[in-house]
Amino acid sequence: MPHSDAQVTTRLPAKFDTSVPHDARVYDYWLGGKDNYPSDRALGDTIATHVPAIRSMARANRAFLGRAVRHLVGAEGIDQFLDIGTGMPSAGNTHEVAQQLDPAARVVYVDNDPVVLAHARALMASTPQGRTAFAHADLHDPHSILDDPALSALDLDRPIAIMLVAILMYFRDRDDPHGIIGRLLDAVPSGSYLVITHPTADFDERAVARVASAAEHAGLIFHPRSRVETESLFTGTEIIDPGVVPVAGWRPDPGVAVDPESAWYWAGIGRKP
Repeated sequence: MPHSDAQVTTRLPAKFDTSVPHDARVYDYWLGGKDNYPSDRALGDTIATHVPAIRSMARANRAFLGRAVRHLVGAEGIDQFLDIGTGMPSAGNTHEVAQQLDPAARVVYVDNDPVVLAHARALMASTPQGRTAFAHADLHDPHSILDDPALSALDLDRPIAIMLVAILMYFRDRDDPHGIIGRLLDAVPSGSYLVITHPTADFDERAVARVASAAEHAGLIFHPRSRVETESLFTGTEIIDPGVVPVAGWRPDPGVAVDPESAWYWAGIGRKP
């Protein structure tokens, strides 16, 4: 039977404000999930008026996660993942993909949304050989992640893949995302990997500007970055082939025809030397 010997490390607050949209729940709505509230759906629908293909873009981003994990496990031999900005449980969670290839794979999920925490047990159903854990922590303070007891599920002396999938757009430059990533990379050994996807205005500057405005009006940060800016987030790593490319075009599944520019995210994987 699936199990986990890890524990959720923070109790769910007695009350949380569902009248304010949260990025993880808006994303869940676009993916067709049920763990969202009227405020999340309202913002999701507003953004969809500016970018009608936003739902398919979210699915393309999610599909990249699966391809990235399969590549890291199958081609690079990675069996440990630190998935930050986890979001709501959905089909093809990181541990499910990894443990299909390596049942002993270990995954620690991190999110700061108390509603995600409420559903964390769905992310904890590990194989008997592997292990999963969940940390209720905030990427703005990387030490809150690195000091969390959930990190004991990983062996920090062996390579780890740090997953930052569709999370860094919630950080302005003044939040020092480069410094945050640097502190995470400093905590993992040589041979570890950094996985990033990031929304961009490179394909339609006006539409994405309207998305950013709608998000800001709802109280959320939305900071798209260019290809060059996204590449700079990989400082301290060697970006593997095919480089930083449109998310749908990153190592697409064989025989699947894709329009590389159909989803407005950049994606890449870097290896720590």
